[in-house]
Amino acid sequence: MEKVAIVILNWNGRKMMEKYLPSVLNCSGEDAVVYVADNASTDDSVDWLKQHYPEVRLIVLEENWGFAEGYNQALRQVDADYYVLLNSDIEVTTQWLKPLVNFMDLHPNVAACQPKLLAVHDKSSFEYAGACGGFLDRFGYPFCRGRLFDTVEKDSGQYDKPAQILWATGACMLIRSHVYWEVGGLDGRFFAHNEEIDLCWRLHQYGYSVWCVPESRVYHVGGGTLPKANPMKTYLNFRNNLTMLYKNLPDKELSMVMRWRWFLDYVAAFETLMVNRNVGDFKAIFRARRDFQRWKHDFDADRETIKKKRVCTLQMPARQPYSILWQYYVKGKRRFSELP
Repeated sequence: MEKVAIVILNWNGRKMMEKYLPSVLNCSGEDAVVYVADNASTDDSVDWLKQHYPEVRLIVLEENWGFAEGYNQALRQVDADYYVLLNSDIEVTTQWLKPLVNFMDLHPNVAACQPKLLAVHDKSSFEYAGACGGFLDRFGYPFCRGRLFDTVEKDSGQYDKPAQILWATGACMLIRSHVYWEVGGLDGRFFAHNEEIDLCWRLHQYGYSVWCVPESRVYHVGGGTLPKANPMKTYLNFRNNLTMLYKNLPDKELSMVMRWRWFLDYVAAFETLMVNRNVGDFKAIFRARRDFQRWKHDFDADRETIKKKRVCTLQMPARQPYSILWQYYVKGKRRFSELP
C-alpha cells in the first residue's frame, strides 16, 4: 500500500496538465504516487500523458462520470493510506504535501485537510474555490476564510494558523482513504458542485474533524471546466446545495431552513433577471428547485443513515448560526474576520 496517492481527475485538460503537472511531479516528494484518472476526454490528454509522462499512473474511465462519481470510480482502483484529490489547474509549491501529511499523522481524528489556496493570476490573493477553509451559514450558504461571496481578500498572513473548518475544497483535499469509504465517498448523484461540502459535513457527523493547514500553499486557476457565469454551474450549485441540506440537516431544523431557502432562492432568481438581465441563471434556479423536489426522496435512506451515525446533535463548530446574506448585504461585512 502506498502512503499518499495524488489523484488528478482530468476531462479535456491536456493544456492545464501540460502547464501544472510538472510542479506536482517535482514538488510532492518520494512518498507520493501521482495518478491521472481520465474522465473519457475527447482531446489528446491520454496520448499526451503516455508520451510525455509514462511515470504517471493512468486510470482510463470509459465514460464521463462527472467530478463526484469520477473520483469514486478512480479511487476504487487506488490503494493508499491517504488520497489527495487534486484539480488539474493547481500549481503546487516546494514541499507542499509534507505539512498536510504530518498534520494528519499527528491527529488521527482529523479525516481531511486542505492547504491555503491562492490564485494563480494574483498570488497575493486567496482563490475563490476554497481560500483558507470553508464554512456554512444556517441556511446552507458556503463561504471561506478569505472569501465571502465574490469578495476575495488579499493574503497578509491573517489566516496562517491551522483551523478547524466545515469543508475542505475539492480542488485540493487530503483525506484518509478508509474514512472516505466509511462515510460513502463523494455522492455521485451530484455530478459536480457542493459534493465536497456534502462529504465533509458527513465526516463531521460521523465524529471526525476537517482542518485547514495553511503552512501548505498551492495556487489555483479555478473555473477550468465550467466558467463561473454558466447556467449549468448555477443549476448544479442550487440543486446540489438543497439536496445536501436535505441529506444532512437534523429533523428539528429541516423545515425551517427549507422554508427560508424557498424564499431566498426565488429572490435570487428574480435578482438575476431584473438586476443582471441573466435569463439563463433565472431559468437555472427554477429548474434546480423543480428537480430537487422531484428527486429529494431518493435521499431518504441517506438521511436515515446519517441520523444513525450522527455522534452529536449539537451545532458543529464550523456551521455558523447566522445568515451570511444578512452579514454581507445588510451589515456590510466583507472580510471573514469581521463576522460574529
